[in-house]
Amino acid sequence: MSPEARAQLWLKQKDDLTAAGILSPTMPQIAADGGAGRHDSQSAGFEEWATKQKMRLLTEGADWKGMTDASRHMDHYLSNSGRPMQLPVDKMMADVPAFKSYVDDTVRLKQDEWRRQAVEEFKRNGGKPVAFPVEAKQPKGFYFTQEADENWFYAVGGVNSNVTGVVTAVPDAHGNPRVSLDYQANAWDRYNWDEGKGVNVGPLDIPDGQMAKLHRVGLAQEFDMAGSSDVRHYDLGGASPDGELPGPGEGRDGREDSGREQQQDRTTNRPPGRTSAR
Repeated sequence: MSPEARAQLWLKQKDDLTAAGILSPTMPQIAADGGAGRHDSQSAGFEEWATKQKMRLLTEGADWKGMTDASRHMDHYLSNSGRPMQLPVDKMMADVPAFKSYVDDTVRLKQDEWRRQAVEEFKRNGGKPVAFPVEAKQPKGFYFTQEADENWFYAVGGVNSNVTGVVTAVPDAHGNPRVSLDYQANAWDRYNWDEGKGVNVGPLDIPDGQMAKLHRVGLAQEFDMAGSSDVRHYDLGGASPDGELPGPGEGRDGREDSGREQQQDRTTNRPPGRTSAR
């Protein structure tokens, strides 16, 4: 499809196209590590059963402390289903400003290149609207430290992230190109426990390696996590970008969106907060 035809389609059906997932990332969403090993490859003993019961108490303690995402992910790990879960990316950016800055920096890495390409395509097309898809990723993922946010440290830890979107150039009142970007932030990872990582919530703690072993003995199961933010609009201007990058929960019209629907389990559609009876 030519840049001009793509622009006509995008400008007329932007909402329908984004709802259909047109901005979904094309790069493979692969976890950074291989996890704790093969699921249910060892026999469970009394120590592993005791660890699982202790971890159930930890999920309740985490929820009581307001660590709702950590509690939800721990509970899903213990459910042993292995089904994927949705990551609430807007909430992650709102809770941890450093992650929002990381996403903004990903856009800034490519904004000058995207603007030059848009202006060139605009001129090549005789001053008619043009549009093209874009995707950007930083060399390293983002890590939620325990000091920055204990909830996301235990819920996710490290996460891969990229930005996908559509750059559009349309003529302004004087026929000059006006360049803009509609984009979303994407994040993905695999929920697993490293051999050297334990958990401590309040008076309860589980030593290093015991959480990971639950996966190998078949009492819990690792699972994939992925999600995308709301689509937001950024004016790249003509010769230089205009304004600040939108904040978490700000859609194309700048209105706030609580993003509650992102916080639901992809498979059970259960809202966040206190988990189901255990």
